[in-house]
Amino acid sequence: MDKKTKVVIAGGGTSGWLTASALAMQMGDVYDITLVESSAVGSVGVGEATIPPMKSFHKFLNINEREFMQATQATFKLGIEFENWKQVGEKYFHSFGETGKNTMITEFLHFWMRGKELGVAKEFGDYCLEFKAALANKIGDLQQVTLNHAYHLDASLYAKYLKNIACKNGVKHYDGLISRVHQNYSNGYISSLELASGQIIEGDFFVDCTGFKALLIEKTLHSGFEDWSHWLPCDRAIAVQTALSEDIPPYTRSIAHQAGWQWKIPLQHRAGNGLVYSSRYMSDEQAKTSLLANISGDPLTDLKVIKFNTGRRRNTWVKNCLAIGLSAGFLEPLESTSIHLIMTAITRLLQLGNMGDIPQCVIDEYNQQASTEMEQIRDFIILHYKQTERQDSPFWRYCKNMEIPDKLAHRMSLFKSIGKSYQTEGELFRLDSWTQVMLGQGLEPEKYHPIAKTFNNGQLTQFLATLELDVSNQVSIMPNHQSFIKSYCKH
Repeated sequence: MDKKTKVVIAGGGTSGWLTASALAMQMGDVYDITLVESSAVGSVGVGEATIPPMKSFHKFLNINEREFMQATQATFKLGIEFENWKQVGEKYFHSFGETGKNTMITEFLHFWMRGKELGVAKEFGDYCLEFKAALANKIGDLQQVTLNHAYHLDASLYAKYLKNIACKNGVKHYDGLISRVHQNYSNGYISSLELASGQIIEGDFFVDCTGFKALLIEKTLHSGFEDWSHWLPCDRAIAVQTALSEDIPPYTRSIAHQAGWQWKIPLQHRAGNGLVYSSRYMSDEQAKTSLLANISGDPLTDLKVIKFNTGRRRNTWVKNCLAIGLSAGFLEPLESTSIHLIMTAITRLLQLGNMGDIPQCVIDEYNQQASTEMEQIRDFIILHYKQTERQDSPFWRYCKNMEIPDKLAHRMSLFKSIGKSYQTEGELFRLDSWTQVMLGQGLEPEKYHPIAKTFNNGQLTQFLATLELDVSNQVSIMPNHQSFIKSYCKH
């Protein structure tokens, strides 16, 4: 039998244990996998909201939904409610569902715009099952009604759950602080990790899951960092957990404030809260005061300040080291993409293959795909800040007037001119997502597609009414979200 490739994962948390569990389950016969983490070093551990592709990755790992939700105190998520983003006092919803029905030629949006013009259309969200279910605090029973859902979860419990899967599949685990990274003098490849105890962990391939420290990819291999803070100026977050004080809604709340935004994430046993802000426009003390004044439920933890820079490593794969998770780069959690980026990084690694003898073309392809993915998500997040009517604070005036990437400017111009949005190949956020956020932030198309006029008034009225009634009927038979959680996956 061929000698196994030694894969060493530096760092635990969600990124480390997700990587370990996936590699062990899929490639355990050819990879000898070791994970090194220090119990003395805490993880960020606040990535508690997710997006629907997680379900596919869990299926890939043979994870049972009910078991996972019980273990992580999870609840369902159907989207995000954005408050005060377009203007103070206004809100909109980015749902995970499809709104209306598209045609081969154009999207439902254009028929809806024609219906608005004729006075026969309801609100855009009334034609989306996930949106209506979320606002009614309902969830499909997973048998009668299919909803495109994600989860709210306890990140620390999730890491423990994944650790159990990984170790059952043969991953070796060492608890120790990495004191030194050794490199091969001839080619600069990483050869081993030295722990504070003096133990040496040798490997052929190394995965950097050391978080913002980026101990391997940056401090050892000097990948370089591309800073995006001029487009995404928030650089701080304060997190606190609180006791539940109200019903558990199946969605995340994102509430904009004078220098950023606040999140509210409901779990089974508590709520996750946090304030994301720009230190240029708000001090840490102001942020703490603002957060504590706008939470419901008694605090269960001390306030935790997290400093970050938005951007990415210039190369997430250098020599025989790949960065996954926060060590690869950071996008603020506005659209809950952090765990997804870990999963796609792992998938990309598995698809591109060999971690032993590594051709440079494989490294280049990986880096190109990773770069494109991050930039596409970055542009979607920038959209929330740029497309605003708020001018009530220096932060929002900066965001409204800042220069943005050319590709995003083109997308916004295309939507404003003819109501056209699109999803490029491999892009995370669907056409529906772009449409909901652009409309919600106040970007109104100047015209609709002429095919919408091929429906006469009666046909269009009937078409819209049938869609809306179908959504209403499905929502009416759904159970209450909190009640369903108790029967389905109560911890």
